[in-house]
Amino acid sequence: MTALLWALVALPAVVGALLCGAGRRADRVAPAAAVGTAALVLAAAIAVAVSRPAVSVPFLPGADLGLAVDALTAVVLPAVAAVTLLVLVFSAGEIAGARGRFFGLVLLFEAAVALTTVATTLPALLFAWEVMGATSYALIAFSWRDPDRVGAGTTAFLTTRTADVGLYVAAGAALAGGAGLGLDELADAEGPWLDVVAAGVLVAALGKAAQLPFSFWLSRAMEGPSPVSALLHSAAMVAMGGYLLLRTAPLLAASGWADDAAAWAGALTAVALGAVAVAQRDLKQLLAASTAAQLGYVVLAAGVAAVSGGAAHLVAHASTKALLFLAAGAWLSALGTKQLPALRGAARRWPVVGVTAAVGALSLAGIVPLSLWATKDEVLAVAREHSLPLYVVGLAGAALSAAYAGKVLWMVWRRPPAASESGYDTERPGTRHVGGLQQAPLGVLAAGAAVLGLLVWSPVGTAIRTALGETGLPRPSVLETVLSAVLAVGVVLAVGRLPLPEPRWAAGWLGLGTATQVVAVRPVLRLAEALARFDDRVLDRSVTAAAVAVRGAAGGLARFDDRVLDRAVEATGTGGVRAARGAAVADTTGFDGAAEGVAAALRRLGDLLRRTQTGQLHQYYVQAAVVLAAALALLLLTR
Repeated sequence: MTALLWALVALPAVVGALLCGAGRRADRVAPAAAVGTAALVLAAAIAVAVSRPAVSVPFLPGADLGLAVDALTAVVLPAVAAVTLLVLVFSAGEIAGARGRFFGLVLLFEAAVALTTVATTLPALLFAWEVMGATSYALIAFSWRDPDRVGAGTTAFLTTRTADVGLYVAAGAALAGGAGLGLDELADAEGPWLDVVAAGVLVAALGKAAQLPFSFWLSRAMEGPSPVSALLHSAAMVAMGGYLLLRTAPLLAASGWADDAAAWAGALTAVALGAVAVAQRDLKQLLAASTAAQLGYVVLAAGVAAVSGGAAHLVAHASTKALLFLAAGAWLSALGTKQLPALRGAARRWPVVGVTAAVGALSLAGIVPLSLWATKDEVLAVAREHSLPLYVVGLAGAALSAAYAGKVLWMVWRRPPAASESGYDTERPGTRHVGGLQQAPLGVLAAGAAVLGLLVWSPVGTAIRTALGETGLPRPSVLETVLSAVLAVGVVLAVGRLPLPEPRWAAGWLGLGTATQVVAVRPVLRLAEALARFDDRVLDRSVTAAAVAVRGAAGGLARFDDRVLDRAVEATGTGGVRAARGAAVADTTGFDGAAEGVAAALRRLGDLLRRTQTGQLHQYYVQAAVVLAAALALLLLTR
């Protein structure tokens, strides 16, 4: 089964690299190749979830490359693979241009997420973390001719990269503190190094999970294609931040402070970003803010050591949010808008999209008996035992969830006004059509949004808690479940009858955009501009000067050949002339021919290398990811 474990990562990585390399030549076959590959990855994910293989190979001295599937991985990994497959099916009906590049990037991204999920050591995790960040940038900035979308990808990339530094700090502190680089060994760091390790992991995870203060990158990431939003912000990149904290929950607890910090960061994000979601009129912006808010419950679960509840909420949220993002994408494609006032009545035009989106919205609101109602209560029950104020803040976040989910539900199902079409085609030309490939995944995701609450109910929930060693954790009481159910229904009904406030202070994402630009984006861009000027004024000039010097030397040698050597040959007489002619013939047929052959080969190589120099950063990052993957494969094969 270890072969399947490697195949989980290698198969999508290889196929994705081939599709990206082939470019437009692969456009026709890319959707089928990507969907087929994702289906095989899902089958492998289910197989390893049952067999639980583990493998460790030497990578660097004292730092192995470790992969394994345990109880936590067995819950999350099949969900990641399933959502990726369904998003690719939707993409086959949604993405029309540059399909080879798009589907190749998605497969490379899936490989990185799969490696993140099964990594048991920091070297494996860091490698996956890097490739995941690079491919996410390429996907968000997929429409690279649009400067605003490239800028959105840059903001998302630099924000998460700023937080990612924490993982490198954690790795260095773990070594300095005498701990190993295994994720389950980080808590063994001694003295103050333990605090540094915990802080590094916490910052990196909060950045990827878009928790406060890193949340704004999710808003900018909405500029990417709708399938990218569905994948990155449901089961993949954002979810991996919460997953890392669930994986390292013992480290947080061992520090004595990081667990409380994580719990409060998650709870406050659930409330603050819930308010941001309530204030949004753009559907994708609302869903983006709600993603950060819902991941807050996963981070809260890690902080209070409710790993089983957090994993269940992560999986249920993945299905629910992928469904809602794809529904938003279908309406955007058909009607040319994602503004909620213009989408009034959109659910009535395409009943499959409308009904499945309603299931997702009701699950997001916490309506009984849908999945997020059960998983959220599982987390809040442990939070109540940990701290009553923490529970109250989490419950307030749940009320806001019902508010923004109800806002979407009532808006898309209300009867459209007579002049409804005046709001269409404001963001792109609408097709007035939702294809079968776009609708097919919605039913599967809606089923997940409805029934994945089984992950916390007996007998499945009991088996998961036992496997994770959480048999003693408190469970939600009848009173708590009734309270949350009544709260959700009451808020949804109130939203349908009363105008919902849209506070300006929340509509602008709490001013986090300005802070993100000042702290993470502008300093890096200014440094890049300074390095570019150094390149132009120093390095380029030195290269030019070297070239001028070489040409001058070549000219001098040519004149020496003409004025000295040639005259010396002429002075040797007839015999010398004959010898010179023979040498000249030998030179022409031998040395000159070899020199011309080398020159022609170098010229062809230069032409090939020039093709890779597109000036597009996202393509450079993909090339770097492919080279790193090849280097890793070579290293493993030669060990």
